[in-house]
Amino acid sequence: MQTLIVVVHVIVAIGIVGLVLLQQGKGADAGASFGAGASQTVFGSSGSGNFLVRATAILATIFFVTSLSLAIVAKNQSSLGSPSGLPVVNQGILQDAPARAASDVPQLDEAPVLNTSQDDVPALPGATN
Repeated sequence: MQTLIVVVHVIVAIGIVGLVLLQQGKGADAGASFGAGASQTVFGSSGSGNFLVRATAILATIFFVTSLSLAIVAKNQSSLGSPSGLPVVNQGILQDAPARAASDVPQLDEAPVLNTSQDDVPALPGATN
């Protein structure tokens, strides 16, 4: 069911993008006065405005409905809370974690110990100390 809704959702989204790209902007009417008015004859004398606007509104409504239905399906699936498919967790590790984490934290009166020996500093080949 969810897969079908997603497929319809994607197809409708692509259709909306295509219809929006086909529509003319508000400034396109200025070209009609200079002889570009004959380009509207493909969709009839009224132009493509009515058909494209209606088709875009229908696809937008379908897109809205599929978006809501996908949200409802996702909500219903997440509220099930079944642990199937989750990794197995050792409960002993989780119970010991707070005690172990508290012992690993250094106290404020302890200073960090830095290793300052020169053995861990790499030397360049041919360099003398």
